[in-house]
Amino acid sequence: MGRIICCGLGPGDPDLMSVRADREIRAATQIAYFRKKGRPGQARRIVEGILPRGVCEYPMEYPVTTELAFDSDEYVRLLADFYDEWADRLEQLARGNDVVVLCEGDPFFYGSFMHLYSRLQGRAKVDVVAGIPGMAGCWNVVGQPIALGDDVMTVLMGTLSEDELNRRVNNEDALVIMKTGRNLAKIRRALEAAGRLDDAWLIERGTMPGERVARLKEIEPSDCPYFAIVLVHGRGRRREFCE
Repeated sequence: MGRIICCGLGPGDPDLMSVRADREIRAATQIAYFRKKGRPGQARRIVEGILPRGVCEYPMEYPVTTELAFDSDEYVRLLADFYDEWADRLEQLARGNDVVVLCEGDPFFYGSFMHLYSRLQGRAKVDVVAGIPGMAGCWNVVGQPIALGDDVMTVLMGTLSEDELNRRVNNEDALVIMKTGRNLAKIRRALEAAGRLDDAWLIERGTMPGERVARLKEIEPSDCPYFAIVLVHGRGRRREFCE
């Protein structure tokens, strides 16, 4: 019986992958990775050039991404069936040799693999290789500490309702807002209402080719790709330590 090894790939730059992840990928005979239909997949792009010759590839294509509301019954059903199917397939593939599953960022930080991990418990040996979360790559390219001293860092989803975003961005220290895309206008309004828009950054494709770092207030709400994140840096005890 082989193993299912999920390798966190980090924020996008292959140089930011862990030594262990690099070693597992270079030795792989089978790899699987998530992607949208018709796309090569971000995880697959990161490992381009380091895969061994003859490796068998298994693209795991989502049945739906943004076509349906993520909290709709149909979306939940389609994704549940998708994860059930791939848990079965990975279990079968691992009966011969190890299977390496590629995951952007860290597998246990909003990663799709966690849905397979829970289904595979007791059915196969599963190893998870930690990766640098994408947000860490993004706040490093800005060149400012995300949190200082006694700052509290809050991670929010842009898919939250506007009322919920308004409530949560008020009186917070450091903010990380993921799943921006079509939610960017709503995020801007919430930050502006909280008086925090001037401090907000939009990082597109952080650490990857085509990287863009800009003040959020200078970006058109419609000009936001999928691989983008909003950061608002905390202030902590900056005066006490830095002045």
